[in-house]
Amino acid sequence: MAKQAAGILLFRRGTAGLEVLLAHPGGPLWARKDYGAWTLPKGQFTEGELPLDAAKREFEEEMGSAPAGEFQPLGTLKQPSGKVIHAWAAEADFDCASLQSNLFSMEWPPKSGRMDEFPEIDRAAWFSIDQARMKILKGQAPFLDRLLEITKNK
Repeated sequence: MAKQAAGILLFRRGTAGLEVLLAHPGGPLWARKDYGAWTLPKGQFTEGELPLDAAKREFEEEMGSAPAGEFQPLGTLKQPSGKVIHAWAAEADFDCASLQSNLFSMEWPPKSGRMDEFPEIDRAAWFSIDQARMKILKGQAPFLDRLLEITKNK
C-alpha cells in the first residue's frame, strides 16, 4: 500500500486576490531549493487515524499552531513518488513570523557519523496563486486549481 499523507492548504483573500500559505521544507537537502520546493503543511498518517485529524495534527506540529476554519476537501493526489496526499482547504490567517516547527534528526554531513537536528519546516510564506504555481512541488499544483474551483463562487 502506498504511503499516505494529509495536509491543509490555508488561504486568505487579500487586496491582490487569493493567497495561499506554503511551507518550505527544512534541513540541508532543501536549503538551496526554492522554485518547485514548497509544500502545503502535511505529514504521514497511520491506519486508523482519520486523514483530516492527521492533517490538523501535522499542521500544528509543523507550523506551531492549530489550524482554524471550515475545512473543505480538496481530494487526493498521487505524487510522482507514489505517495497519496489527502488535502483540505481552510480560509484563515497565519502569521509566518510565529512559525515554530518540530525537529527531525539526520546524519549530517553524510557518512560523518554525526547526527544533527533540523526543523521540518524552516519558513512559511503567503503567495498569490500565480506565485504559488512556481513555488509548490509539481505534484501538489493541482490542489491550487481545486482551491480556485471551490472559492470562485464565494
